Amino acid sequence: MDSRAHALTQWLATFFEAEPVLTLISGDASFRRYFRFQANGSSWIAVDAPVLYEDCRWFGEVAQAYQAQGLKVPQVLQLDEQQGFMWLSDLGDELLSQSLTGDNVGERYRAALKLLHPIRGVNAINGTPLPSYDDAMLSFELSIFKEWLVEKTLAIELNNTQQQMLHDTFTKLTEMALEQPQVGVHRDYHSRNLMCVEDELAVIDFQGCVNGPITYDLVSLLRDCYVRWPNDLVTTLLQEQYQQLVCDGLVTVSWPEFERWFDWMGLQRHIKAAGIFCRLNLRDNKAGYLKDVPLTLTYLVDISAKYPEFAAFHEWLTSSVVPAWERQS
Repeated sequence: MDSRAHALTQWLATFFEAEPVLTLISGDASFRRYFRFQANGSSWIAVDAPVLYEDCRWFGEVAQAYQAQGLKVPQVLQLDEQQGFMWLSDLGDELLSQSLTGDNVGERYRAALKLLHPIRGVNAINGTPLPSYDDAMLSFELSIFKEWLVEKTLAIELNNTQQQMLHDTFTKLTEMALEQPQVGVHRDYHSRNLMCVEDELAVIDFQGCVNGPITYDLVSLLRDCYVRWPNDLVTTLLQEQYQQLVCDGLVTVSWPEFERWFDWMGLQRHIKAAGIFCRLNLRDNKAGYLKDVPLTLTYLVDISAKYPEFAAFHEWLTSSVVPAWERQS
């Protein structure tokens, strides 16, 4: 047992008669680790969230705000902000991603999409607005792709024309994101961050929430970085959401414009994700995420082909980035 796991065990022991035995159940793309333990006849989750990188207090506050909206989330029983430890309720082991099939994905995703209504309603914590998904944050996320995938992983040297092309592409995507209605956004809303708990879906990994573009969580789920569903199904579900958002008065643009928002938001998210997957490999020694890069690149190629505004970006992807990735894979 490493020193932090040992310290976590000792901290938990202050709440129970005996020192619990921790079993590692997962790490994730952040610096958090999750452990399961048994005590008082029940199963619980312990979280190691190093304070240099994570904020337990914020997690607890967001969890409370989500619960107040009627969302099922892990209950925070105890937390130690100084050490970066949490004791949570145990929601089980079944991720939504593990239960999806071609036959049930429409039904399951409709249930997941319904939860976005209360999530949009969480735009402040204790009266303080959530961080804004602003120009600086969007631009930084897009830069991860250039640094970690293009330059550090593929060793592609960009000429001045290509540098300008990427700048123009990133500027268009950022402007599009900021022109959308801004709502509460989970920011990583996909089938691995939803859990099946009896007949309900529970939401996890919500501590990155922001006020941001109304299509962001939609594209996170419907164009998941880890699994691709048929375009006809994605379009059907998106049209249903569009109609509901119009009825709710949250969207006033036409369907073609809303679809453009969705597509361009997907470009931004998949550019970011491809870069993050490479950063996880090179910086954090988490090579397992490299297997998810090809799907993000496929999304980028397919969607950029739909829009003349991204013709140069599309040509560069297909002639340079994708072949370079295939050569090094």
